[in-house]
Parts: sequence; C-alpha cells; structure tokens
Amino acid sequence: MSGETLPLSGRQPRAVRNALSVLQQVAQAGPGVTAKEISAGLRLAPATTYRLLNVLVEEEYLVRMPDLRGFALGHRVSSLTPPRPVPEVPAAAHAVVARLRERVRFGVHLAGLTDGLVHLTDPDPDHPPADGGLLRELARIRDDGTAVRRFALGPHQACLVRPVHSAANGRLAAALAVCGTAGRIEAPDDGLIHQLNLSAEELTLLVV
Repeated sequence: MSGETLPLSGRQPRAVRNALSVLQQVAQAGPGVTAKEISAGLRLAPATTYRLLNVLVEEEYLVRMPDLRGFALGHRVSSLTPPRPVPEVPAAAHAVVARLRERVRFGVHLAGLTDGLVHLTDPDPDHPPADGGLLRELARIRDDGTAVRRFALGPHQACLVRPVHSAANGRLAAALAVCGTAGRIEAPDDGLIHQLNLSAEELTLLVV
C-alpha cells in the first residue's frame, strides 16, 4: 500500500467517485460479483472498471474470490465504520468448541459473523492464529454454504472450515475452523471431518 499523499487534480475527483461507486456496487451485490457485472451496473468502461478493481484490491478494500472470477469487500472496509459490539458467545457454544479441541488435538477456532464482518469469538489459546490470514480466508468463504472448505494459511499450515447456520432462521452466523500442519489437513481422515460436522451441528442450535 502506498503512503504517498498527492493533491487532486484533473480527472482524479471522478476517479475517486468511480472507486467509491465500485465499493458500493460490491457491497450491494454481495461476494462473488464479477468485473463484468460491476461494469454493466455502473456503466463504466471495462478497462476503467478493471483498473479501479486492481487498485482497490491492492489497497485491501476489496479481495478476489478464491476462484478469481469475482470480488468481495476487503478487511479495510471495516475501518470506515465504528466498530460494533461483538455479540457474546453462549457458554454452551464455548463448551462445544472445547470438546472438539480435546477430540481432534488441532487448533480449533470459532468465528462469528456480525453485519457481514467476520471476527474471532473463541480463538484457540493454545494455537493462536499467527496473523490476520485466518480472518481474511473466513471472509472469503462466508457465503459458500454448508460444505467443508479447505485452505492454506501458509506453506506449512492449513485449515478446514465448516460454516454454521442458525437453526432458527437459516442465516449464516458463524464458522468453525480446525487448523494444523498442511500435510494432515490436506488429507484429513473421515473421523476429523465427522467430528467437525458434529460440532457445527451442535452450534446451529446455539447461534442466532
């Protein structure tokens, strides 16, 4: 990211307005919106749209989806609004996560979803995330449905994630992540996935 500040001149004010319009379009359309859809929705030339998207991705206001076809809001967007209180996690949910940690001997993290933003509500104290990579990946898969997803956090670490939907209204409310060495996560046994699914199903009754 560039820290250089330049005065606005010439066509720059229009470029700023167009960039803000792109952010608004992605927020309204939701994760996965494509450059073609953004260009059509804003009536911008494709070349202009791609240029703005590249800048917004570079500055981390947008992220590319894992399939590289669409875009979603990046973590820096959250800095534009005052932080909202993180909902308190029920003690029963913490107990579910604690039991899973005992069974699988991996790092287990529970993340919540509030106003479209992902936050860790119960990070594993014995296996803390090394950086913001886990949150960025969780943000990318928040709309992927109920399938277990696998992703790498680096050359030596990977995670399995199971989205958790509220049993009351079906809303995506949380995600349960099991993280460990890449070799063990990339080829997990059926028992690990079974335990992850069981715990996620327990959590569906505890989230709103």
